[in-house]
Amino acid sequence: MTTSTAAVKELTRRAYQGQRLKFHSKRSFDEVLGTLRQLVGNATIKQVNEHGSGGVTREQFEKRIHALEGESGFMLFFEIDHGQWMQAYGARRKVMRWILGNPLIAITMLEHDIRAGLFAPVELMVIENEGGNGCTVIYDLPSSLMVIEENPPLLEAAQALDKKLLALVSRATGIWTS
Repeated sequence: MTTSTAAVKELTRRAYQGQRLKFHSKRSFDEVLGTLRQLVGNATIKQVNEHGSGGVTREQFEKRIHALEGESGFMLFFEIDHGQWMQAYGARRKVMRWILGNPLIAITMLEHDIRAGLFAPVELMVIENEGGNGCTVIYDLPSSLMVIEENPPLLEAAQALDKKLLALVSRATGIWTS
């Protein structure tokens, strides 16, 4: 099967550079993950979508979302326990990947560039250090992924998300940055 050139309008490729943050904490994996769980609410994407559908007003939607968010302003949408399945390969470390966010935060960026939705919600990993001595939390700085063209309002909103995520991870790991 061939694709006609008329069917393909344009393909572009653009390199950009993200920034990865790593927090090397002396706190245990369980302590850090437990603190994150205390600070982050829980919701499914299906719940979020249902809360916004059916002719609901903006005010009603926001009230429903605020009821789902945790103290941090985030909610956990999905988690992948890599440590569980990696045991089949002899790995004995705890590794948890989270997808978390909040549509009320996401809209502050998506209203300036819908493509910011590629990186909202955000992701992070909590990895038990070798020998179980502390853990490492890793995530990519949202603004470094979302803002690849000049867009001051998007940059401002994405940097607010950066700060919110930094505050959450700092509180969980006990590592404070200036």
